[in-house]
Amino acid sequence: MENDKRRKILFSREEIEDRVQTLGKDISKAYEGRDLLVVSLLRGSFIFTADIVRELSIPVEVDFMTTSSYGHSEISGGNVEIVHDLKTDVKNRDVLIVDDIMDSGHTLQVVAQYLNKGNPNSIKTCVMLDKPSRRKVDIEPDFVGFDIPDVFIVGYGLNYGDYYRNIPYIFTFE
Repeated sequence: MENDKRRKILFSREEIEDRVQTLGKDISKAYEGRDLLVVSLLRGSFIFTADIVRELSIPVEVDFMTTSSYGHSEISGGNVEIVHDLKTDVKNRDVLIVDDIMDSGHTLQVVAQYLNKGNPNSIKTCVMLDKPSRRKVDIEPDFVGFDIPDVFIVGYGLNYGDYYRNIPYIFTFE
């Protein structure tokens, strides 16, 4: 752990709560009257997913996938592995993939392509954080909490090693 480094808060707990409420309204409006399946990419998005689905005013089913591309590194290796698959059939469903951050775009691209083989009605993406300067593939998130510069961020589900996911705000080390 990096306890000796100073934390610079990028988004406070209150800023996150406000943005998640707005995203919940936007997603509810976009999917009104549709059969929505939220696919949360573990582990990083579990807190964001829990908060976002509580803000939805429409019926929603939630399932989880586990992917791996970072390991304990600060930079994605670009190789995405599906470690744990969905239990839910996506056929004829509207699927919203929820992830903590879109960086290179590899993870969301691989997951969207994989889920598309199951013949859903639609696939869209929602990320808490978007780092467009790091994009390596042609994909853009449909719903975004915040755009961020190319800095390593931690908290609100995002980890450094095995720690900091429980911090209720998003920060970087100075």
